[in-house]
This record gives sequence, C-alpha cells and structure tokens, in this order.
Amino acid sequence: MLDVQFGETSDFGKVRTNNEDAMGSFIPASRHQARSHGFLFAVADGVGGLDLGEVASATAVKVITEEFAGAQAGTMLISLLPRLIQHANAAVHDRTLESQYRGKRMATTLVACAMRYDQAVVSHVGDSRCYLVRNGKARQITQDHTLVNEQRKMGLISAGEIAQSESRHVLIKSLGPEMFVSPDTTAITLQPGDMLVLCTDGLHDEMPEETIAEIASQKKNAEEIARELVTRAVEIDGTDNTTAQVIRVRSVEQVGMYRGRPYRLPS
Repeated sequence: MLDVQFGETSDFGKVRTNNEDAMGSFIPASRHQARSHGFLFAVADGVGGLDLGEVASATAVKVITEEFAGAQAGTMLISLLPRLIQHANAAVHDRTLESQYRGKRMATTLVACAMRYDQAVVSHVGDSRCYLVRNGKARQITQDHTLVNEQRKMGLISAGEIAQSESRHVLIKSLGPEMFVSPDTTAITLQPGDMLVLCTDGLHDEMPEETIAEIASQKKNAEEIARELVTRAVEIDGTDNTTAQVIRVRSVEQVGMYRGRPYRLPS
C-alpha cells in the first residue's frame, strides 16, 4: 500500500504582517480509503498587490481539499485534479461577488499533488511549484505561469536572466480573475524514497534546486525538512511569505490499469 510521511511549515517572513499563503491536505483514514481516494496536498499563494490574497488562497485550498474528500471512490486522479482546480477557481472568482468583497479583486496561485497506489498527479496554476527529489537530485515538475518563463520558452530571455528580471513575478495565469482557468497537469510514477516538495515563490526564489535536494535528502522526518527549507529561505531573504509541504514516499503499491480500473500486478 502507498505509505507516505508528511510535514509542512509556513512563515510570515521578516517584512509581511500577514500571511497570504495557505496549505492543506487530505490524509486517508484507513487502508481502504488510501486505495479508494488516496492522498492530497495543496499549497496556494495569494497574489500580492491585490486586495485579499489571504482570502483567495484559503478559499482555493478549502475547496480542493473538501471536494477531493467527497469525490467518488476510484475516480481517476488525472481527470479529477484539474476539475477540482477549476472548481477552486470558480469559488475564488465568486467570492468577489459577495457583498463584503464587492469591488475587491483577488487571485491566488495553486499547486496540488494527489497520490494513490504508485502514482502522483500534480496540477497547478501560477508559480507555486512542485519538485521531485530522487537519488539526491531535484527536478521541477511544474512550469511557472509567468511572463518571464514564457519569454524564456520563446528564446527572448535566458534562464539566468529570469532571477534578475523586474517582471519575474508577473503571472499570466492565476485562480480568480477569470471564470475559467486551464491548469497544467502531470503524472509521475513514484518510487520508495522519493520526496515531493510543494512550495511558494518565497522559497524557490531564494533556493536553487541543488539546495532543495540537499535539504530534502537528509535522514530527517518530513516535518523537520519542511521547517529547515522554510527557515533557510527566510534567512536568505524573508521579504515574502514562505511555505513548504514535504512528502516522503515510504512504500508504493504497484498496479496496472485496464479501462481506468486498477488491478494488482503478479508478484
């Protein structure tokens, strides 16, 4: 059976007086639920410069975790997760229509990771990221929905120039501003010993992949690793809220799929 260890930490930073980051999870209550639903982890970062980033991020995380828990048993994660992100987007958008928020603007990023059997599905909007750390090396699973990343893909700017660009935090996609949004979704086959790191830009802006891999590969529990990642990022800069979720894969359950249904592989 899929077995994971999980830890998370969030920090206001050295400058902000409120935390616009949000995080949430769904942990199955039984072995049966681990197979019928799986695990879910989510991190959101309310967009700075708008009115209510903390409301947007908290709303997105609440919707996706609650609807994941209530999803039909056995639903394919690759189709479920982007659908739930669309629901979260609609919820954030609709909050601007409530009387107490009328005339306000709000938006948030969201990265979510759902896990079942030996599979992880990562879906995201914005520039909050997911990294896979395996054999001491980190690989970025998500691609930032930012102006500079689009410019990089078109060859207009180099990867090295992104960190110095004044436009590096300009999002081209986020939850809330539009009625519909299209997340990017990726599936990963998990291995025992894998580490997954979900984080906001307060962390990944300050820390190269090599440092994330070094910290995440330590023989510490996931909570200690999450705390160390966030503490290190805040020490380096600390001008932004900083959040990390760390998931260690302790064992997986290998299955095959036939017409969308899992079956046990012969041992």
